[in-house]
Amino acid sequence: MLAANIWHWWIGVILALTGVGAVLGLVVGYLKSVTALKHPLGRRQRDAEL
Repeated sequence: MLAANIWHWWIGVILALTGVGAVLGLVVGYLKSVTALKHPLGRRQRDAEL
């Protein structure tokens, strides 16, 4: 029974870290896409200036 408690605890830690990483990834991806539209780089910037 002791091994079951330890095993469940580590699964919880791994799932929590994965969840936090997924949320952070979504937030960073969203902010990157929003700022890319607001501050275009390269070809999109040249097209916007014309």
